[in-house]
Amino acid sequence: MHAAPLPKSSSTNNLAMPFSALAGTGSLFQASLTRLGGDVFAAPLVVTADQFRFIAVQQMQAMGITPQAVLIEPAPRDTGPAVLAAALHLAQSDPDALMLVAPSDHVIPDAALFAQIVAAAIPAAAAGQIVAFGITPERAETGYGYLELAAPLQDDPQITPLVSFVEKPDAARAAKMLAEGRYLWNAGLFLFTVKDILAAYALYAPDMVEAVQTAVDDASHDLGFLRLAPEPWGRAPAISIDYAVMEQADNLSVAPYAGRWSDLGDWTAVWRETETDGLALSGPAHAIDCTDTLLRSENDGQVIVGIGLQDIIAVAMPDAVLISHKSRTQDVKQAVALLKARGACQAESFPKDHRPWGWFESLATGDRFQVKRIVVDAGAALSLQSHHHRAEHWIVVQGTARVTCDGTVKLLTENESIYIPLGSTHRLENPGKLPVVLIEVQTGSYLGEDDIIRYEDIYARD
Repeated sequence: MHAAPLPKSSSTNNLAMPFSALAGTGSLFQASLTRLGGDVFAAPLVVTADQFRFIAVQQMQAMGITPQAVLIEPAPRDTGPAVLAAALHLAQSDPDALMLVAPSDHVIPDAALFAQIVAAAIPAAAAGQIVAFGITPERAETGYGYLELAAPLQDDPQITPLVSFVEKPDAARAAKMLAEGRYLWNAGLFLFTVKDILAAYALYAPDMVEAVQTAVDDASHDLGFLRLAPEPWGRAPAISIDYAVMEQADNLSVAPYAGRWSDLGDWTAVWRETETDGLALSGPAHAIDCTDTLLRSENDGQVIVGIGLQDIIAVAMPDAVLISHKSRTQDVKQAVALLKARGACQAESFPKDHRPWGWFESLATGDRFQVKRIVVDAGAALSLQSHHHRAEHWIVVQGTARVTCDGTVKLLTENESIYIPLGSTHRLENPGKLPVVLIEVQTGSYLGEDDIIRYEDIYARD
């Protein structure tokens, strides 16, 4: 069986919930990979955004997992095109394969029970059914969609036909559905054969098939990733698989899951999953006389303190602060839209930029200067490059760096520095067994990441 984890960002593009350790020691993405491991599953097929490709691979490498493929979406298009791209890729080798779609921002602590439910759903999927996974509701939740069944579940729930999908309800309707006992939360998990889901797309979303098929056919290989072709991908509608296919299909069944489950798609869900006595504190966060509140700092050097708060979500990120009432965290997308409309970089960029050789983050910016922290992994190297518009000063604060500048090679250790003049051909390498950390000060008329001339194709996109 092929599992297709779908890492996605949440709240803003600069915080990728699946790659954060929001619940437990590893990330949600890593927890998903663990849950989808074992003899039942083939190597995972990952679909993710361009800015998360390197951190996804790094987290898989840390677990000793080699993915079947990592598909890069040129632009966000929701789960409809993403699932279709994964299915089309799998169809090239095995159109009869079983495919499990698994968003990677879920918490499912009982991996064994989950595996049992997936195994129980295999016969129905192999027989041509599209199987949705439904969660036994714990409360009248208004933040989830629901799956309607023909009758209340029995003590020993079996795979059962799906009557309809129900959009996120208001509080009154959610309470009524909970009392009826015929409704399950829609987990967004699906099991089907590749050929059956492709047939459903062809029937219900033929325009999407043409665009995504071309994006897959014209995809390019890039440092081990498969980069979907941008132009045809841009023609695909931004729509969920529920809207595009599931709500129209007539071969749907439901696999009920009674175990513990949470979709950490918003900060209220994170609060619910991590709170103790009503408070959820993470990082350097402190609460004074607060109740039912989440306080989280994403930066060790940034302290957040709440006083007299109730039902508040406050998240301090390196480049933005989110403050919301708990009942409104589903509306954070409105804030993202506002930031995008105003051209704020927080809506589009990722403060910690992961690369094949490590990562960097911007510490300070101003008129004609920028300060970065750069971390180069052991044995890694940046490309040989030069810049048209900026000069750079490098100060090593940890480890030993090998620096090439206009043909001269020099080793720099802690507290040593070097000046890279504008236009000079240079490279940074880490010859040691520990990470190299340096502070880079850029000065010049233009400091964008695209002001790079690379001289070696092997790092063409670093």
